[in-house]
Amino acid sequence: MNTLMVVMLVLGLCAGLLLGFPVAFTLGGVALLFAGLGMLLGVFDPSFLQAFPNRVFGIMGNETLLAVPLFVFMGVMLQRSKMAEELLETVAAQFGRARGGLVLAVLAVGALLAASTGIVGATVVTLGLIALPSMLRHGYCPRLASGAVCASGTLGQIIPPSVVLVLLGDQLGSAYQQAQLKLGNFSPQVVSVGDLFAGALIPGLLLVLMYMAYVVWIAWRQPQRAPAIDPASLPQRSGMQMLAAVIPPLLLIICVLGSILFGIATPTEAAGVGAVGASLLALMRGQLDLACLREVSRESVLITAMVFAILLGAALFALVFRGFGGDDLVHALLTGLPGGKWGAVIAVMLLMFVLGFVLDFIEIVFVVVPIVAPVLFLLGVDPVWLGVMMAVNLQTSFLTPPFGFALFYLRGVAPPALTTTDLYRGVAPFIALQLLLLLLMAIWPQLATWLPAWLAE
Repeated sequence: MNTLMVVMLVLGLCAGLLLGFPVAFTLGGVALLFAGLGMLLGVFDPSFLQAFPNRVFGIMGNETLLAVPLFVFMGVMLQRSKMAEELLETVAAQFGRARGGLVLAVLAVGALLAASTGIVGATVVTLGLIALPSMLRHGYCPRLASGAVCASGTLGQIIPPSVVLVLLGDQLGSAYQQAQLKLGNFSPQVVSVGDLFAGALIPGLLLVLMYMAYVVWIAWRQPQRAPAIDPASLPQRSGMQMLAAVIPPLLLIICVLGSILFGIATPTEAAGVGAVGASLLALMRGQLDLACLREVSRESVLITAMVFAILLGAALFALVFRGFGGDDLVHALLTGLPGGKWGAVIAVMLLMFVLGFVLDFIEIVFVVVPIVAPVLFLLGVDPVWLGVMMAVNLQTSFLTPPFGFALFYLRGVAPPALTTTDLYRGVAPFIALQLLLLLLMAIWPQLATWLPAWLAE
């Protein structure tokens, strides 16, 4: 009976999401509905619901999650300060003369924006408004141009500091402690957000290099798709203008990310430094006024409220799921798969990839990760490696047609000449490169584990 209730609970959640109900209320509403049904049938212990206030208190008192609103504020402020426009024009002036140079400039700026803002929607929209029309006007292939904009916009998922990594680090840290306690280790090693930042840095930079290598190969093999540009048609920048555009965001990245990686500051403290630094950059550019501050604060509050509402709904859903014995069912399913640890990892990765077609990364992190991660840790999976693998997998879901969120963002601002078919075909090679990165990390886990281990020495 409990197994049937677990299946119905999951199907009810999927049905509610597909009908378009808000995610946070769907999670909580479906959980309460099935909890009431389970109590009527005598298969659900209501004491599980009594733990919910403690869960809420724990979430509100979680210092790690304080980094979320601060990183969001930092990203929104940098986006409002028009840093992206100046960066793109400056880098394009240097790279645009070469074949494929404009696409390389977009990828380079996307990586910088990922490391300084971490907000996928804002980056994709900004690059779509500024870079895409310029590339199409200069004769670039629409598929290559749109694919590069989408792919570079999603780098904020994997290149730290990233809101995704903050949320993943919090959930994986809790799951790892649960697994260690079950194994009898009552002083478990702590898995921090900083560990995940360090683990994601090399794979994130490697992914950028893979993107660039693909563009260079296209420019060499099919030069008509990525032509060289007349230098006179590109914005001209002096040396001082170039330094003024590139140095401030680089310093901000070094201060925020470096302080976390070298243990000088916690992610929350570094996020506070980033928020103040982004405000100072906006002030230096003459973009910070009362109206800007009001708009940035409002957008930050909206995004943060959405994240925490989903987290509270997911906490209630997890309690009801556990009350019906869902944890034991998942453990039995994953440990019973052929291939042992690797069979379980592949199954979870496939599940997250498929869910990424219809769910946002926040729902996947808060609903799926707490359920499957403890089982994988009991099987001996490294927590940092698993977190980076999940982050890259979630990044892939942003690009996958037909529901990839990056595709929706770009479709909303793209010129009418760009067809949906061009957009879907354009992201396909970049999705393949992301899947190749997952394969490389599966073969060489040191890509994700070496830097955290070195920093811990």
